[in-house]
Amino acid sequence: MALLVRLLPVALALALGPAATLGGPARSPYQLVLQHSRLRGRQHGAEVPGPAHIVQTGKLSPERTHRFPTALQDAPEPRLEPALERPVEICDGQDGLRGHPCTIRMPGKVRVCRQMTCDKMVAASTTGMVGAALAKEPVSSRQQVMITDPNVCAVQKLIGTNKKYFTNCKQWYQRKICGKSTVISYECCPGYEKVPGEKGCPAALPLSNLYETLGVVGSTTTQLYTDRTEKLRPEMEGPGSFTIFAPSNEAWASLPAEVLDSLVSNVNIELLNALRYHMVNRRVLTDELKHGMALTSMYQNSGIQIHHYPNGIVTVNCARLLKADHHATNGVVHLIDKVISTITNNIQQIIEIEDTFETLRAAVAASGLNTLLEGDGQFTLLAPTNEAFEKIPAETLNRILGDPEALRDLLNNHILKSAMCAEAIVAGMSVETLEGTTLEVGCSGDMLTINGKAIISNKDVLATNGVIHFIDELLIPDSAKTLFELAAESDVSTAVDLFRQAGLGVHLSGKERLTLLAPLNSVFKDGTPTIDARTKNLLLNHMIKDQLASKYLYHGQTLDTLGGKKLRVFVYRNSLCIENSCIAAHDKRGRYGTLFTMDRMLTPPMGTVMDVLKGDNRFSMLVATIQSAGLTEMLNREGVYTVFAPTNEAFQAMPPGELNKLLGNAKELANILKYHIGDEILVSGGIGALVRLKSLQGDKLEVSSKNNVVNVNKEPVAEVDIMATNGVVYAISSVLQPPAVRPQERGDELADSALEIFRQASAYSRAAQTSVKLAPVYQRLLERMKH
Repeated sequence: MALLVRLLPVALALALGPAATLGGPARSPYQLVLQHSRLRGRQHGAEVPGPAHIVQTGKLSPERTHRFPTALQDAPEPRLEPALERPVEICDGQDGLRGHPCTIRMPGKVRVCRQMTCDKMVAASTTGMVGAALAKEPVSSRQQVMITDPNVCAVQKLIGTNKKYFTNCKQWYQRKICGKSTVISYECCPGYEKVPGEKGCPAALPLSNLYETLGVVGSTTTQLYTDRTEKLRPEMEGPGSFTIFAPSNEAWASLPAEVLDSLVSNVNIELLNALRYHMVNRRVLTDELKHGMALTSMYQNSGIQIHHYPNGIVTVNCARLLKADHHATNGVVHLIDKVISTITNNIQQIIEIEDTFETLRAAVAASGLNTLLEGDGQFTLLAPTNEAFEKIPAETLNRILGDPEALRDLLNNHILKSAMCAEAIVAGMSVETLEGTTLEVGCSGDMLTINGKAIISNKDVLATNGVIHFIDELLIPDSAKTLFELAAESDVSTAVDLFRQAGLGVHLSGKERLTLLAPLNSVFKDGTPTIDARTKNLLLNHMIKDQLASKYLYHGQTLDTLGGKKLRVFVYRNSLCIENSCIAAHDKRGRYGTLFTMDRMLTPPMGTVMDVLKGDNRFSMLVATIQSAGLTEMLNREGVYTVFAPTNEAFQAMPPGELNKLLGNAKELANILKYHIGDEILVSGGIGALVRLKSLQGDKLEVSSKNNVVNVNKEPVAEVDIMATNGVVYAISSVLQPPAVRPQERGDELADSALEIFRQASAYSRAAQTSVKLAPVYQRLLERMKH
């Protein structure tokens, strides 16, 4: 009601139109958009310079600022050359997610916002290139951004180095490449150059032949080696249509001395063949370079592997494209960061010839995966070395090697579904293995990481059907582990120690199909139970006789335990429980057993609700009243009840006259008792913030949970989750009273009439009643409310 009181004067004012609500002079659409941008930015708390001042002066000014979403504020400040210093303003929308809209405002005489996806942010100008540029599909190897100057491309540079990355705009906001800081800068797109006094790069460079274009892109070493051969330079200068993936000067310099010596010692065979392998006998632009494709080189028709990754990186035999699409009169030049070599062996053949893969070779043969690794396809093998196998306990290794299914799962967990070159990894990413698990692949400086560990010792060993990275640690999937091994890596080690002490370890390391209900370590913060016959039996009831998956459990399902009990499954909106214990983490499915991490020790039911009440001296008065009211049979038979059981102290706290009156009226007593009984089973783990539980009396009980304290009708519960075969019992310290007048249910009409709310609200808006403009509106609304 208070909200309506505050909103009513606003509603009345809006009824008179915007002129009455907006003070001051009328604002242009641009001013309104800018105001909207400020309002949105305040929600994120990021402040950046106003675009108009930057465009005019090229400097940052604290006097003229407005707010942007934090994702933009986090992006590094562009370091532009003076002629290109025309930053864009993103006035709304997402921060560069693939396929999501990026709304762009272009400073200048015409200020507009255009919707496009991050992948379609291309160079444009308000003076003539906008339409054509927006219709153009950009290529990831030279990701262009929406700026106001023509033919300008954005690059992501590693600070302190000469390394450049043409990633897509989603990557920019992270401000890092493999943990190293980057800055976004702008340069002329391939084939264009700056003109003094002009914006951007308006001048198109004249085309030259392939040989001369090598010098333009910075591959003068490739030019030099081309000159040393007798046949190649005339070919590059002559007629035809070719593509050359030209290694940079740094790429040639990084070759091992012995390799370079072998090339230059026989220039008309070795060097010529090496250079021809970098060439394709047709023009291939980057928009044709698709992930997983193979190009036929001009050296013996040998294949060149192309991979185009979602982050914008393009690789050629795992060499990264540095500059792409430099047109020549007789073809196109792409600059790459490595000298590439021919690929002759498949993954299986490399495993067979590498000495460090002796154990892996035997494992592949035993699993039958050699057929896959020598066949067609594009895979990534994270190949464990002999050292990796030696790091795991001999007992575990022998068990896996002797189990064909576990061995196959182990090896499949080292194979990715597509080829992943090291150069494609510029930030953390999730990749799926053939086994179905997800690995987190990332990088830190020059090192690649898997699940946060720098365990890759050799990378980018190319095969005809993929790429191999050597790793020094086994990646054992859950599906190849015993329950003991699963638990050792989870927050349930205390519980597993209890099973071992109770002599039940054989169930956790054998081939028995089981589901282990293991409580979290925090459950035992006050100590662990003494191991005796009763505790051992309780632990047996934490082992279910089948290997389950929680996603297949359903409400009312019963599960058989090794201790001989039947446990019930309860499904609630935000929790999945087995008796009084709820699942606290995702399943871990092992070779034979599944681990369910539980939030408390499970207590199997020990008789009916009446059996529970009779067996506890705290409820002797409640038992007597139940018998007096004739409810004993109901609470003894099958059913689903939640009983809020008043203790003896609760009855004794009632005024004597009221208690005597209640006990002397069987009908009223039965009515009160039924109000204490819910018509379904609600364990404490399923309560959440608030649950309205219908009682057998008809009214609803409000059950809530906060800070691990359960309340019913705002009264604290003394003990929760006393499980029975036909329900659950909560001990409470007061007798609950049903409402004398049943309150209206949520979702129906409000308790106060709308007319009364309106009348109360009008007291806060006297201007609405006295103003000449507002009074007629007020009267019309009042008449409508009466009807």
